[in-house]
Amino acid sequence: MKYPIKYLLLFFTFLILKNVHSQVSDTARKWSIQECFQYATEHNIQINTLRLNERSVLQDLYAAKAVKIPSLSGSVGNTFNNANNPYGNDNHLVNQLTSSGNYTINSSIILWNDNYINNNIRQRELLTQSAGLSVNQSLNNITLLITQAYLDILLAEENLKYIIDLVNTSEARVKQGQLFYDAGRIAKKDLLQLQAQLASDKYLLVQTQNAIRQNILTLKQILQLPTDTLFDIVTPASIEAASVMPSLHSVQQNALQYFPEIKIGKLGVDIAALDIVKAKAGFKPVLTANGGLGTGYSDIITDSIYPKTGYFNQAGNNFYQRAGVTLSIPIFSNRINKTNLEKANIAYKQADLNLQNDQLVLSQAVEQAYLNAANAQEAYVAANQQLLYARESYRIVNEQFRLGAINTYDLLQQRNQYVQAVQAYTQAKYTAFLQQKIYEFYMGNPVTL
Repeated sequence: MKYPIKYLLLFFTFLILKNVHSQVSDTARKWSIQECFQYATEHNIQINTLRLNERSVLQDLYAAKAVKIPSLSGSVGNTFNNANNPYGNDNHLVNQLTSSGNYTINSSIILWNDNYINNNIRQRELLTQSAGLSVNQSLNNITLLITQAYLDILLAEENLKYIIDLVNTSEARVKQGQLFYDAGRIAKKDLLQLQAQLASDKYLLVQTQNAIRQNILTLKQILQLPTDTLFDIVTPASIEAASVMPSLHSVQQNALQYFPEIKIGKLGVDIAALDIVKAKAGFKPVLTANGGLGTGYSDIITDSIYPKTGYFNQAGNNFYQRAGVTLSIPIFSNRINKTNLEKANIAYKQADLNLQNDQLVLSQAVEQAYLNAANAQEAYVAANQQLLYARESYRIVNEQFRLGAINTYDLLQQRNQYVQAVQAYTQAKYTAFLQQKIYEFYMGNPVTL
């Protein structure tokens, strides 16, 4: 009976481990770049902070609109007073406790203030639009960061494939060199060179694997994922940069028309212009209508010499209604209104300069993106040609070494040139693809792989 129990325990252990492995595999799912964009859109702290700011600005808009509605307030108060009061025909003093209550409802509304309320509402609407555009601006920035980090991972993974092939090739060369050395066809130093090259390739392999892990960590940090989240990315079928790019002028015009930075700048000018109009309203009179309802009740609680009047009778007798208008005319405000107007004019000029600077910076960024994309495309074409020649030369040298026509030094020299060509080609391909995606992003095209 010992053996069946033992096998049964092993079987259950296998099932448990298999289930754990399955759970880990499910957790470590691969993310596409679109899933990264979506996650950042929903969970990024900075973006969500800007969304909260947008909601806060929206509340200011609601408050500005509510000024058009009459205000309404009520108050209820009761006062107790204990004092020595005259009493009787001889007016001798008697200690008395009195109670008095007041109940009022007041309302007021601004009838005219040089259109200040409407201008303030319009300004709050523009501020709400600007806050929403700030969210879009932050989304654009994080999109480019994610794209850069995502492609860095793909670049390192493609380098890893080449380096694994190099390690396999170096291992085969060491085995072949060992056979040649045993047969007396090469010297000991040649075999040592092959072995040293194999060790160097393995070291490069470790470095590349570390680079992949570091790049994945960088992307996780951009996405602000928890540290215990297992993370990997989807490898697209191919990465190729297009040979034709949109013209610089068309991309610049599109960016200047649609990018949130410019829209925010234009809104900033309009907001500052409304500040000037609101500041001018400070020199004009303000007409306010107000009204109120109220009543009161008083009673001598101790030592009263007068008959008491009923609470409701007294409240009805004391009921009053009040209505009126108030015209407030500014005469001298210690230069406050003039200072506000001057500062509003300065802010308007600054907002206009900020818009001009935003337009200049964006135009320069688009031009730099165009130059980067064009240079990267040319470098990619050149690197592709270099790789073709280096691969063929390396193939020929390998055959010559197999036949014993060249020594180990010549083989390794040509091999290093081939490795450099492969790395230059891979780097150029991903750089060209990245720069083109950045350039097209200014055109308004979403990033896709």
